[in-house]
Amino acid sequence: MNAVSPDAPPLHTEHDVVAVGCGPFNLGLAALASTVEGLDLVVLESRPELRWHTGLMFDEALLQLSFLADLVTLVSPTHPLSFLAYLHDKDRLYPFYIRERFHPTRREYEDYLRWAASKLPSVRFSHQVEEVGWDEGRQRFTLRVLRGDGRRLFMTARDIVLGIGTEPSLPAALASLPPGKRIHTGDYLHRQADVEAAKRVTVVGSGQSGAEVALHLLQRNLAGGGAVSWLTRTTSFAPLDYTKLTLEMTTPAYVRYFHALPQPTKDRLVAEQWRHYKGISTETLEQVHDLLYRRELEPGLADVELRCGVAVEDASVSGAGQVVLRCRHLDTGESFEHTTDLVVAATGYRHRPPVFLKPMEGLLRRDAQGRYQVRFDHSVELAPQVSGRLFVSHADLHSHGVAAPDLGVSAYRNATILNAITGRQVYTLPQRTAFSRFGLPAAAARPRTQETPRTSTPLVPEGATRALIARAPEAT
Repeated sequence: MNAVSPDAPPLHTEHDVVAVGCGPFNLGLAALASTVEGLDLVVLESRPELRWHTGLMFDEALLQLSFLADLVTLVSPTHPLSFLAYLHDKDRLYPFYIRERFHPTRREYEDYLRWAASKLPSVRFSHQVEEVGWDEGRQRFTLRVLRGDGRRLFMTARDIVLGIGTEPSLPAALASLPPGKRIHTGDYLHRQADVEAAKRVTVVGSGQSGAEVALHLLQRNLAGGGAVSWLTRTTSFAPLDYTKLTLEMTTPAYVRYFHALPQPTKDRLVAEQWRHYKGISTETLEQVHDLLYRRELEPGLADVELRCGVAVEDASVSGAGQVVLRCRHLDTGESFEHTTDLVVAATGYRHRPPVFLKPMEGLLRRDAQGRYQVRFDHSVELAPQVSGRLFVSHADLHSHGVAAPDLGVSAYRNATILNAITGRQVYTLPQRTAFSRFGLPAAAARPRTQETPRTSTPLVPEGATRALIARAPEAT
């Protein structure tokens, strides 16, 4: 039996807050918490190091947001873990300034995240949370954690924050294919041997990741590589709607308005607003078109086809080993078959179910569709006997709207969570975040006598944020 080092951490530790998962959202929480005096917060990550979307880390791929959407700046612009502080520490501030591009590359953003993690002793890698429960006697959450060295730890916490991210989503039609015949975009760069071996690669689905894969395949095609097909069920290869006033729907002002709406209205709006977070950047679309135009001057290249308004309804492998996609043209209703060697599924991501929460399943409150009921402060509704709070990120699209997956609202959400946890305003939340006014005028929102009641839910005015945060501990 191996001797335990005298410097080894204790088997049992107690904390104010344990955050599970170390992606950008919980890393930002740790960054903001690092300057809150007296708060004991740790972040547990099962992986041995921070990696971010490595399967799509194309050399020149840009973050789709300004560097201001870093871990801290939009609520604490002088914080020592800002992106500008990172550039200064790396002695790249002047080159970044001269570059005159507010959008960092994805590779640089990942390097920034890794730099921030290295500055935070509260972040602990190779710590896999196996089980989370509630101890009613002690009124604390209990966590069983497996470290990378095989040692088990037992932790308790007053509050929990879940930030375990999402997982690749595959529709049933593509999930039935053998793994060797399909790739999710999240694994694309890890499967280049399969891509190189395929005579025809078909991208199914659009969005930014699908467009970047299609762009990479077109570059390969122009250099003499295999044939490329790109199929999407949307009516066009639609751009992200990044017009200024539309972007105000990713601000805290819109989040406050959205959260107060009835759930059926929220679900309708999320479905309608898909171009806010599922479209393609204009720059990528222009690069795709430029490559298609360049092909006109290069005879003898393998075939390229782009088709929109096409739904893939079934898939199988032929006796010859090719993938056969059974498709339906949505405008005409006609069906056809598409044959390819390899499918790249640009079919997005879904909420990753936290299996370690199984002991608490009866204590979590869900809606009719099985989703968490999430309060405005991002805490989940729990059974009355649970005095602690369980906060979520990446599981609140249905409750907080299209801003939820946006890095630009991450610092605001984390500041909201920290204010709720501490019961005081440790971070001043911005009040004026949009020019648009999303709710009814104040006079129209007042109850009127002898009128048919309106169906709209009273809205949370933008100036009410402080009151909401102050009430959050009592509300839980």
